[in-house]
Amino acid sequence: MLSDAYYIGIDVGTGSARAALVKHDGTIAASSTQDTKTWRDPKDHRIFEQSTADIWNAIGKTVKAVLAEAKVSPSDVKGLGFDATCSLAVSDFEGNPISVTKGDQVGQVGERNIILWADHRAEEEADLINSTGNVVLDYVGGVMSLEMEIPKTLWLKHNMKPELFARCQFFDLPDFLTYRATGDNLRSTCSVTCKCSYVPNSGWQPEFFQKIDLEEFVQNEYKQLGGANGHVATAGMPVGKGLSKQAAEELGLLEGTPVGSAVIDAYAGWLGTVAARYNGGNKLSEMPGLDEARHRLAACAGTSTCHIVQSPQGVFVNGVWGPYKDPVFPGWWMNEGGQSSTGQLIDFMIKTHPAYNQLKEIAEERKTNIHTVLHDELEKLRQEAQVESFTELTKDMHMYPDLHGNRSPIADPRMRGSIVGLALDDSLSDLARKFNITMEAIALQTRHIVDEMNDKGHAINAIYMSGGQAKNTALMQLFADTCSMPVVLPQNSGAAVVLGAAMLGRFAAELQPGNKDEKADCEARWKIMVDMTPPGALVAPAASPREKKFLEAKYKIFRESIDIQKRWRVQMEEAAK
Repeated sequence: MLSDAYYIGIDVGTGSARAALVKHDGTIAASSTQDTKTWRDPKDHRIFEQSTADIWNAIGKTVKAVLAEAKVSPSDVKGLGFDATCSLAVSDFEGNPISVTKGDQVGQVGERNIILWADHRAEEEADLINSTGNVVLDYVGGVMSLEMEIPKTLWLKHNMKPELFARCQFFDLPDFLTYRATGDNLRSTCSVTCKCSYVPNSGWQPEFFQKIDLEEFVQNEYKQLGGANGHVATAGMPVGKGLSKQAAEELGLLEGTPVGSAVIDAYAGWLGTVAARYNGGNKLSEMPGLDEARHRLAACAGTSTCHIVQSPQGVFVNGVWGPYKDPVFPGWWMNEGGQSSTGQLIDFMIKTHPAYNQLKEIAEERKTNIHTVLHDELEKLRQEAQVESFTELTKDMHMYPDLHGNRSPIADPRMRGSIVGLALDDSLSDLARKFNITMEAIALQTRHIVDEMNDKGHAINAIYMSGGQAKNTALMQLFADTCSMPVVLPQNSGAAVVLGAAMLGRFAAELQPGNKDEKADCEARWKIMVDMTPPGALVAPAASPREKKFLEAKYKIFRESIDIQKRWRVQMEEAAK
């Protein structure tokens, strides 16, 4: 019976793996999280590496834990789905991990076989790709990011012996997980289109790979990327024959349990949020239809932030990835904006400030968290200054937030951060002010992305949040006020992504492979999403006319700071000639 049906969603984030056991109605019966390892190079800040073996081991622990916690039999699990960061995983054709660590280890069998999404080693390779002018660039906002998989793959070719490179296969991490679970090399449309240069309606582009010195991919019919055109699947389509015997034993599940084609973690956040009804005025909104999805921007906000919107036609937006066709719904297109560092940026600004230790001590004394202490300090300063808002309190401080380069809509990894309005002040009050302008900068950049999307043809009128930042109420209000649109928060901010992964498991169990009726397929997917998505909470714009004037002025300054930085860079480059 449906009441006895469960689905497992598995989310692999930047620093952890999480599994959730989800009922047919979207209720989470149990969840479990395990930390995963990330290796850094102390001599090269660009390097971030992980291990598929470490991640798979963490997944096994979490899946067994949720079954034990809920006392659910493996036979009641009707499907499972994976999402993960868009990181490059490398193995040989037997599935053995191949090291991506520079030096003598690269290309050898070794534990560290993932180049994490945040890794920026492939800047030269990205520059080469972007010099080609190939059609693939049209579908990534005109500029390919060094965070994508093809620049990283090309870096490996440049740093690996040819015979070692030839034995490798390359995966976006979500696809590696379904490969590890089933033994089937089927790739997801989400991964190959969004991160691996697979062009909508035409597939792999031979002239592109030949031009960037990856001609072997063309010669071996793209075997190293999963195979020739057509060996891809929309989100949640069954992969192979389900769980292999080995994977089933490792996860504590039954062999043959359906596994859905995977998605990148931000797209799982889209799945787990945009079908929500929301509470407004103590009343639930109307049941949304599929067309409503095109008005709802999903923002998956953790270490970084991704901004995803679906549309019935492809919309080309400079500096915004896409349009991608079929990554989740067949026949529909998606665009993806992003900020490389958001939650990570807030943490960095707090932890590197001289008053950080004092902040921690106060939080421990008050038995509260550091964000609450900072908010209380801002409120005290606001009252002392006799101003209306935190925005007015910090009106003479301005921050540009791209300490780790810009993903959207400038698409320039060389962009860097700046602060205007510094004083000879290292107090807790100074930290509180810098905390506030950091959140302002993140909100202003979100508006920049939304404005660019809408200017080019999207019709976004609400933001649907997921991820850890959704718990930051001050930031969520800033989003609503800065973007002049409501923000809808999920019932459980940390569960939306893993809920979306569980929906993939239900897709695999219920949708019909090879269904030629795209409209019926899309409606079935949307119904599952509506059925499984709990109501959200509405944060409406609430800025007073005075605060709104300050936010508009800060947005103008934010945009000017981009032009100034670019101009200064040119001046210094000319001086260096």
